[in-house]
Amino acid sequence: MNLPLGFLDELRGRISLARLVGRKVSWDPRKSNAGRGDYWAPCPFHQEKTASFHVDDGKGFYYCFGCHAKGDAISFLREVENLGFMEAVEALAEEAGLPMPSRRPESRAADDRRSRLHAAMEAAVGFYRLQLATARAAEARAHLDGRGLTPAMRERFEIGWAPDGRDILARHLADKGFRPEELAEAGLIAIPDDGRPPYDRFRGRIVFPIRDTRGRAIALGGRSLDPKARAKYLNSPETPLFDKSRTLFNLRDARAAAGRSGPLLVVEGYMDVIALVQAGFEAAVAPLGTAITEEQLEQIWRVCPEPLVALDGDRAGLAAAHRLVDLALPRLVAGRSLRFVLLPPGQDPDDLLRAGGRAAMERLIADSQPVVELLWRRESEGQSLDSPERRAALEARLKAHLDRFTDDRVRAHTAIAFRERLDRFFATARRPQSSASRGRRNAFPGRGRAPAPIAASAAAKASLLARAPDGAAAEARIRESAILFGLLNHPELVPTFEDQLDRMSFLCPDLAEIRDALLFCSAGLLTESTGASPPAAAEGAALPPTRTEFTDRIARRIGRDPISDLAGLGQLRANPHLRAGADPARAAVAIEEEMVRHAAWMDKKIELREAMETIAHDRDADEGLTWRLREVAEAQHRASRASFADDMPEAASTADLSRQLQELIDRQVWKRPRGAH
Repeated sequence: MNLPLGFLDELRGRISLARLVGRKVSWDPRKSNAGRGDYWAPCPFHQEKTASFHVDDGKGFYYCFGCHAKGDAISFLREVENLGFMEAVEALAEEAGLPMPSRRPESRAADDRRSRLHAAMEAAVGFYRLQLATARAAEARAHLDGRGLTPAMRERFEIGWAPDGRDILARHLADKGFRPEELAEAGLIAIPDDGRPPYDRFRGRIVFPIRDTRGRAIALGGRSLDPKARAKYLNSPETPLFDKSRTLFNLRDARAAAGRSGPLLVVEGYMDVIALVQAGFEAAVAPLGTAITEEQLEQIWRVCPEPLVALDGDRAGLAAAHRLVDLALPRLVAGRSLRFVLLPPGQDPDDLLRAGGRAAMERLIADSQPVVELLWRRESEGQSLDSPERRAALEARLKAHLDRFTDDRVRAHTAIAFRERLDRFFATARRPQSSASRGRRNAFPGRGRAPAPIAASAAAKASLLARAPDGAAAEARIRESAILFGLLNHPELVPTFEDQLDRMSFLCPDLAEIRDALLFCSAGLLTESTGASPPAAAEGAALPPTRTEFTDRIARRIGRDPISDLAGLGQLRANPHLRAGADPARAAVAIEEEMVRHAAWMDKKIELREAMETIAHDRDADEGLTWRLREVAEAQHRASRASFADDMPEAASTADLSRQLQELIDRQVWKRPRGAH
């Protein structure tokens, strides 16, 4: 079939070649520069180890300096998928959400009609530009002068003036052979339903032409000078040429300038874009009177992987930022995000540049904020968090945002960022730390430092449990070492146990340091595992690190070899399921058992010690408490005997605790001696 004129150009403009090729290759991080849309990789068309395959995402072309393969998105898909030309076009059109043109013979007539509409738009742009130089445009020129707009910028953006008359443009274009129906379809005039003559859509307004990525005029934007006008800004209606949800003002020139003049800036209106370009920020775009849409966001990311969104510093601007964050959140991936430039209240970029010049904007750009900061401010600012319930609600809201991420690595690192902010925010409340604060670690795993200790009485802090070395510390070291030893030898299991490991309280500080380093190094580096063995990696996905790679990362973080800290315990070497090379399914079972035993052991140990202190010092204790303590001590003793570390001193230590407890009970030390005061 014959494709309509411009269809393939529009298709190529909607597809990111780098994303398409990135599904088949691994980019070389040393040579690639995502900010400039410049990517290098080993060629997918011939066997090689060097990165000689180059993709220019901005221009949409690839070239291999080895085998000399070259082309665009269509040719790449044809080669790698063995598709015909039309099959490749249809596949890309489906991915881009672009309807395939009709196969009917009328398609040529439709092309001719679009060509007429483009011609009418260009004629209107030329007419309005001439009107800006006339005497009746004096007020418009004075307004532009007052905004600091130079004649060079007026020419560059083809700014014009629509005279305040009912049908001045309609009559001018009719003289050039354009029919009223064509002008109405192009959005230049409106035809009343009551039979009255057509009238111009733009009257008494400064006019800004809106062009597509091929440079063709497709719509107009108008700024009224009348303070009583119903709409300060007016855009063309939806037409066969213009879809405002897919169009960005100045996109073609911004795409060419991105990387050369700095990162892409996304602002709210035409004048903001023009003011930025005049100040030297040439990579600037703006939506057209609406919030940024999904299609516009994808276009922005194809130009720049981390654009700067500069919004007015008022309540409406902040609301727009939050809407954009909500739209972007499920689409954020490693290497593709947003940063926000929040302007002072009451100022837009045009106001800021006129007041403070380029330096003022550069300072704000340097202080731009990531998405995670916008989310944090959104949920925490202005909130009264004077109760555990309100703090828990804050964490629940943050957790809900985490659940919307689709990229595991981005989710993991965002969780770490939330965790750090929560720690700072609750710093005073966490001394002493409540048991509820331990639960926060489950929602926000991967923090890079040890948890604060569980609050206990002063007597309990001085007890056997809090001292080292002793039998209790020996038992804790065995269990904590066993868990870490198994995970270090089987890094593919870390995602399975990440939440449990993050919640655990470690008694041994050196092992807690290894645990925290293990969680930190696993965040974003391991693929998610749903079973005991690692899943098969999808093509192009990062494989889990090997045992050696994983331990090397942890060693670099803590400054020593973690395996050497653990391997000295004979009980670990005696357990074959924790060793390197063991069956992952059996290793998972062994690690799970040790985690359950450790959690039960720690909970009962703390309860037992604090209760014993209560018996010793609280004269109001009753015999119901002593019965509960006996049950705890016996359960503790049974749990210790069930461990694979039966021969360790803690078994004796627990039995000693039971005997000490029984002696306290027998002596009834809580009863006040006669004559005591």
